[in-house]
Amino acid sequence: MRIAIIGAGGVGGYFGARLALAGEDVHFVARGAHLAALRERGLTVRRDAGDLVARPVAATDDPASIGAVDVVLVAVKLWDTEAAARAARPLVGADTAVVSLQNGVRRDETLREAIGAQHVMGGVSYISAFIESPGVIRQVGAMQKIVFGEYGGARSPRALALHTALEKAGIDAVLSDSIARAIWEKFVFLATLAGVTAATRMPIGAIRANPSTRALFRDALAEVVAVARAEGVAIADDFVDGRMAFADGLPASMTASMAGDLEHGRRLELEWLSGDVVARGTRLRVPTPVHRALNDVLVLHAGGRAG
Repeated sequence: MRIAIIGAGGVGGYFGARLALAGEDVHFVARGAHLAALRERGLTVRRDAGDLVARPVAATDDPASIGAVDVVLVAVKLWDTEAAARAARPLVGADTAVVSLQNGVRRDETLREAIGAQHVMGGVSYISAFIESPGVIRQVGAMQKIVFGEYGGARSPRALALHTALEKAGIDAVLSDSIARAIWEKFVFLATLAGVTAATRMPIGAIRANPSTRALFRDALAEVVAVARAEGVAIADDFVDGRMAFADGLPASMTASMAGDLEHGRRLELEWLSGDVVARGTRLRVPTPVHRALNDVLVLHAGGRAG
């Protein structure tokens, strides 16, 4: 397949490297020192199971130079979604699929408006990875998974072809017939973990061990579930209990990446996480007092130190 990766950071870099090494025609859209390193030295993924090195790789800062592709994978930070959507336009042919591996639920709405709903497939990624240095991605842990699918559940030829390519690359891939629910299920936990670990400046172990913060975490999960149901997404009755059990099994030191961004003075994805929960709750008349408090505690930090 001919695949373009917009955003060659931890997520896009990892999955793009795996696809390139499997023989797919992969093109990375990057910038700055990372782009220069990709052009000069290729892409290295450092991981406990052994490093992966894709060399050479096709990398550019001009998507128009690539032309139409079969699949566009979007893996930029959420505030760059509109720019990524504009960048994707020269890559989109008649049957091109655009799959976002970003966090949140608003990203696909932005992509639909910019490039057309017929091109947008839903996607969810599960991986911990980041740029260690220009041209080098560090994967943390062994999890690496993509869940994706057509909205509406059709097993289209393009979805089946992408599934085959991902599996061939050794990526844990699931072609879902209910991708909207999969996206919201991740959002329930991620928005909560991000907001609570950032606002408390504490990892999940301390949060779940204290009765007050444990209740806060649970209430935050329940709020997002309520918003999802108001949006028409069928979330299971026992989903919050299941997510609490999942949280109890996580390493005690775990935080969300937004907590790390806060600590290092970087821009936060707050507007697209707790902020989006509040905005949707307001529109749908679903109370979201916990996420409103999380958003209000963090909003002065949302632009990072430079902002």
